[in-house]
Amino acid sequence: MKKLNRLSIIGYGAGDAANNLAFTTATMFLLVYYTDVAGISAAAAGTLLLAVRIFDAFADVVAGRVVDRSFSKRFGKFRPFIMFGSIPLLLLSVATFSVPQIGETGTLLYAYVTYAALGLAYSLVNIPYGSLAGAMTQDPGERAKLGSARMIGAALVGSSLGIFVAPLIKPGADLQATFTGITLAFVVIGAALYFFTVFTAKEQVHRAVPNVTLRQSIDTLKGNKPLMMLCLSSFLFLSGYLALTSVQLYYLRDVLGRLDLYPVLSVIQLVLTFVLAAIMPRLVRAVGKKNVYVYASVVTVVGGVIVFLTPASQTWIGFGGLLISLVGVMAVSIVVWALEADTVEYGEWKTGVRTEGITYALFSFTRKTGQAVGGALAAYALALGGYKSGAAQTADAVFGIQVAAGAIPAVLALLALLVMTKYNLTDALHARILADIRARRAEGEAAAAAAAAGSAQDGAREPLAARPAAAN
Repeated sequence: MKKLNRLSIIGYGAGDAANNLAFTTATMFLLVYYTDVAGISAAAAGTLLLAVRIFDAFADVVAGRVVDRSFSKRFGKFRPFIMFGSIPLLLLSVATFSVPQIGETGTLLYAYVTYAALGLAYSLVNIPYGSLAGAMTQDPGERAKLGSARMIGAALVGSSLGIFVAPLIKPGADLQATFTGITLAFVVIGAALYFFTVFTAKEQVHRAVPNVTLRQSIDTLKGNKPLMMLCLSSFLFLSGYLALTSVQLYYLRDVLGRLDLYPVLSVIQLVLTFVLAAIMPRLVRAVGKKNVYVYASVVTVVGGVIVFLTPASQTWIGFGGLLISLVGVMAVSIVVWALEADTVEYGEWKTGVRTEGITYALFSFTRKTGQAVGGALAAYALALGGYKSGAAQTADAVFGIQVAAGAIPAVLALLALLVMTKYNLTDALHARILADIRARRAEGEAAAAAAAAGSAQDGAREPLAARPAAAN
């Protein structure tokens, strides 16, 4: 299979930049928006995040089946969803950050409905987008490049939010006007990025079965042990990561008392992303994707322990721990997409049917449930500590924030890496699987060609036999 050109890699990364205009804005600021702008209590917001993100996880499975049953001769299996779903997704992000003050019950109901609708729209765009990587190439190094491009796209958006938006989240500011203006601008920017992806990121992997039945989808999942192990590990890791992401602003503002460090953190994170993206393909070839995942998880554990144990007065130690955690998170976030794409081939190897949609959907399902649990754990830690919006935080509230930012990510990352030590789909095994699939495909094509030649010969013989009879 030919190498991907640079434009297609950049185009694929642009898609995740567009995704994160909705996704990262929500993970970074939605809890703060609900508690500090919409006036929803921390406990109620935590329950909302848990319930809606679990709904969102099930929406991923539905989206995966819809994707597997669809196919366009012109645009392929995945890009039509990105074309037609992107603008509704971006508009729903505006609605989610525009909660009206219509009484406690009305406000909460509006928040539930708009966030659930946003999650459903995101599933119908993100599942095809994530599945697209496995259909662009089967080369491990090229897939690592796509993972790096995806990470860069997400990091550019996340860093921009940290540099330009996070410093605005301070007492007395008109935050509703801020979020409305930002999300409206994202509609225009996001649409341009999504359509850039549509016209540059093309499918190249052969697909014997364009429209996959429900039975075929189930069969490819049942025996896919590597996918199940990756899903469980990702659930644990993402639970910890989302706990950290949800309270990162609280940690800098209310524990370290240095909200001004948020832009600094974002700039450093962006630089580290480019560094990791540049070295990740070589690192994968040197030690393998599984080992990169395990070692990066260890780094995340170390950073979380530092954040949890560092006194609030030790600003730079706490900030350093936050940076260490994020280095591990970024490395995992790059390599995990290549690992997921490998499990598609494992399922095809077992069953003969390629099902990117449902495979990615199950993987995304477990990640979404992890995000739901992590966001809820963070909100509950704030509530148990007695967090009060706009007030000086008590020692208990500070401890609650440190639990969410440090202890929870460290414990869950440790569990995630323990699960991943049992993951058996190594790069060497994946290479053998690809060879088997290609050999099987070549045999099938040769058999089809022979059958076609036989049919042509039979057709040629019939008129010859008929001529003497006609002459008689």
